[in-house]
Order: sequence, then C-alpha cells, then structure tokens
Amino acid sequence: MQPIREPFASESYFWPSVWAVGLHVLIFGLLFVSFAMTPELPEARPIVQATLYQLKSKSQATTQTNQKLAGEAKKSAARQTEVEQMEQKKVEQEAVKAAEQKKADSAQKAEEQKAEEAKKADDAKKADDAKKAADDAKKAEAKKADDAKKTAEEKQLADIAKKKAEDDAKKKAEEDAKRAAAEEAKKQAAEDAKKQAADDAKKKAAEDAKKKAAEDAKKKATEDAKKKAQDAARKSAEDKKAQALADLLSDKPERQQALADERGDEVAGSFDDLIRSRAAEGWARPPSARKGMTVVLQINMLPDGTLTSVNVSKSSGDGPFDSSAVAAVKNIGRLTEMQGMKPSDFAPYRSFKMTFTPEDLAL
Repeated sequence: MQPIREPFASESYFWPSVWAVGLHVLIFGLLFVSFAMTPELPEARPIVQATLYQLKSKSQATTQTNQKLAGEAKKSAARQTEVEQMEQKKVEQEAVKAAEQKKADSAQKAEEQKAEEAKKADDAKKADDAKKAADDAKKAEAKKADDAKKTAEEKQLADIAKKKAEDDAKKKAEEDAKRAAAEEAKKQAAEDAKKQAADDAKKKAAEDAKKKAAEDAKKKATEDAKKKAQDAARKSAEDKKAQALADLLSDKPERQQALADERGDEVAGSFDDLIRSRAAEGWARPPSARKGMTVVLQINMLPDGTLTSVNVSKSSGDGPFDSSAVAAVKNIGRLTEMQGMKPSDFAPYRSFKMTFTPEDLAL
C-alpha cells in the first residue's frame, strides 16, 4: 500500500488560482465576442440645434409641428440607449453564467480526477496488500519447508550424537574400570611401601635416638667439665683483677703508688674487663650476631666515671651488632670505681678505644 501524500500549502492554492485566472480570461473573451456580435445600430440622427426665430410670416401650426418632431427624436434616442444597455447587461449575464458553468465543470472535473486518483491509490494499495500477502504466504511455505528440513537434520544429528554418546560412555566405563583396578593396585603397593617405610623409619629412629642420647650424654658431660674448669679459671682471674683494682683504688695513696708501677698492665686490664662485664649485663643479643664479629668503639669518659659518648670507630660489618654494642656500653652510665684514680692513671681512659665481640658481651 502506497502512502497518501499530504498536499503542500502551495499545491492547495494552485487550482483555485488557475480557476480564477481562467474565469477572468473567459469573461474578457465573452465581452469581446459580445462586442463583435453586437448588431449595427442605425446611425444616430444628428441633433440639430436650431434657433427658431419666430417669423412673423409663420403660423402657430408650424411651431407646434417642429416641437413634436423634436420630442420624437429625443424619445427615439432614449429608446436606443435603453436597448443598448439591456443588450450589454444580457451579454454580461451570459458571460457570468458561462464562467460559473465552466467553474462548475472544472470543480466536477477536479472531483472526478480526485476520485480517480483515490481509486488508483486504493487499487495500488490492494495490489500491494495482495503482493504482500502472496510474499508472506511464500515466505511461510519456505519457512515451513526449511523448518521441516532443519528438523530432519536435527533428528539425524541427535541420532548420531546419541550413538556417539553411548560409544563414549561404554569406552569411558571400560577405561574407568581399568583405571580403578590400576589405582587399587597402586594404592595397595603404596600402602605396603608406606608400612615398610614406617617400620624402617621407626627402627632407624629408635637406633638414632639411642645413639644421640649416648652422644648427648657424653657431650654434656664434657661441656659441663669444661665449663666448670672455665668458670673456675675465670673466677680466679676476676678475683685477682678485682683485688688489684681494689688495692689501686684504696684510700692509701702510698699503696696506690706502690702498686701503680707493679700492676699497671694488670689494672688496665681490670678496667677493660670491668667495662665489658657491666656492658654484658645490659646487652641484648641481635639475631644477626655471629661468632668472630669484632667492633671497635670510641669511648669518652669524665674523671667521675661518667660515660659522655660512645661511637663506632670500626664496624664489624653488621649494623645490628654494632648498635647493640654501643647501646650496651651507654647503658653503663657511670663507673663509680673510677672516682679515686689519680689524674695520671685516669688520662688513658678520658678517650679510649675498646674492642667487643659477641663472646665478650655474652659473659
């Protein structure tokens, strides 16, 4: 069905304009024809204006005759004018009537043309609908045939898939059975091996435990004996150094002077051991500390034994151990044993260096 086009505004004024122009042309044509067909009128009689002079020789009867003739001429001219006006009016009426008739004919023709166009549009719509219905029917038939073909193919594919699924299921069942048997055998072998390994491990563990217990007992006895010997030796050395330090710091100047030359090295060693012993009391061993590490600290001290500064002079290569050694010495705070020393004896301790190892701080 073709869509009905809406007329534009210019098209809606087209035909009325054409009709108006045609009507004016027709009126002018009729007027021209009417003038051409107008019958020839008799020549107008000339109006003779005459001045009548009453002659003494004319009679009264002559005067009346002349007046009568003039009146007749006037009436004749009036009738002629009236006839012409009536003819003109008749021509105009006929032109108007012809124009109206033509207008009516044009309107009727337009209506007929419009009806014909509407009929053509309706016929085109019917033809289009019929064609569309035929196409729809044709498409429906084609779809039906295609669906039937597709259904047949799907059924065939379904049969093939079903058969393949049955074959796959059968094959899978056989493989599962073989796999289950293999796994069962493997599991049994693993359990046997595990049991044998457990027995062997148990036996070996018992033997190792027995052997290790004997070795631990032997090692512990050796270490205990060694430790006791070291403790005894260290205690003896500490007692000697403490006695030498006490003698040096006693209130007897003469005693200090006597021992200064005799035990100088021994006293210096005693102060070093004292600092190491006090530092070991507050040392927190870092996890990175290992045997063989060595750090050299620069220590500054006042005569009253107060430690003013502790810095790393030579690092051990391990930052946490260096920091732990510095913190341990700083925690000493003050050595009261240094207060009685002579200035000459204290001079070496005003600014000195000491070497620390994890073994020194783990006393």
